[in-house]
Amino acid sequence: MDRVLRMKRVYDPPAGDDGHRVLVDRLWPRGLAKEAARVDEWPKEVTPSTELRKWYHEDPDGRRDEFTRRYLHELDGPDQQAGLARLWAALGRGPVTLLTSAKDVAHSHVPVLVSVLEGKPGSGGHGGRPHGGGPKS
Repeated sequence: MDRVLRMKRVYDPPAGDDGHRVLVDRLWPRGLAKEAARVDEWPKEVTPSTELRKWYHEDPDGRRDEFTRRYLHELDGPDQQAGLARLWAALGRGPVTLLTSAKDVAHSHVPVLVSVLEGKPGSGGHGGRPHGGGPKS
């Protein structure tokens, strides 16, 4: 089965092909009712820590590379690995859409998380799979 992983704004209307909808922000999006968001899962442990998020937002253009390095380091923690394992399991069942309230999804933390889930180089050294062993590509 091909793994389908998407990114989109949580404020965009849900689509029939979204599959498992996962909010990957630490804070609930402003002005959005939980029923309207149609979020299936909210694994806060795979989101950047509050301190890292605030630090990054002070200078997103100048801190992107260091943010990525620090976020990948955070994702290596045991709680984060458990959250990644759940996302891997969801990907094994069908499409997964990662949702964020960020205005510019492409320059948010979400592409870093996608790189880990897809096992791209520089994504934490574990091939995008949780240390406990995720599904093989």
